[in-house]
Amino acid sequence: MKVLLLNGSGNEHGCTYTALTEAAQALNQEGVETEIIQLGKQAVRDCIGCGACAKLENQCVFSDDLVNEVLKKAKEADGFIFGTPVYYAHPSGRILSFLDRLFYAADGDTFAYKPGAAIASARRAGTTASLDVLNKYFTIAKMPVVSSQYWNMVHGNTPEEVKQDGEGLQIMRTLGQNMAWLLKCIEAGKAAGIHKPQEEKRIRTNFIR
Repeated sequence: MKVLLLNGSGNEHGCTYTALTEAAQALNQEGVETEIIQLGKQAVRDCIGCGACAKLENQCVFSDDLVNEVLKKAKEADGFIFGTPVYYAHPSGRILSFLDRLFYAADGDTFAYKPGAAIASARRAGTTASLDVLNKYFTIAKMPVVSSQYWNMVHGNTPEEVKQDGEGLQIMRTLGQNMAWLLKCIEAGKAAGIHKPQEEKRIRTNFIR
């Protein structure tokens, strides 16, 4: 089993990375492989709604960043944790542009029924608003949302300050443990012959009809 952790901060080893590392270590202790993917400081294009991904076998038309590479990894992954710093009470624009394109380009099996969780890092406030935004990617893609013992957040202005947030780090560890537990339950269900839900044919309506 493998979980991909996405660091949506331009700071590769900052506060968000510190929180993701704590969750990753908890997953590793439960026998789950992890990989932290750094979005870094390079430019990330926004989705332009061109629809080309549907014609390119689930690849984004832009190939000058990590979206298509992460798409390949996502197909083989079993779970996901998306991490973001808080900017003006919302997630980083970097992670939102990245996830918009990632989820638009993905086929129906890339994320469906795979557990997901979001974490937020802030000096003080805006965390719950940021978590609400990221959690919507999971709920539109039929992904079970993994919880912890409190909102998935850490506080601090530097990695050293985050490491002093005892409650926040415990939340990250609990999140990793809960993710590992759910992944193992899913594997046990597969072994017992429990299959994914039978999906109905998709109905699409406009609100004016």
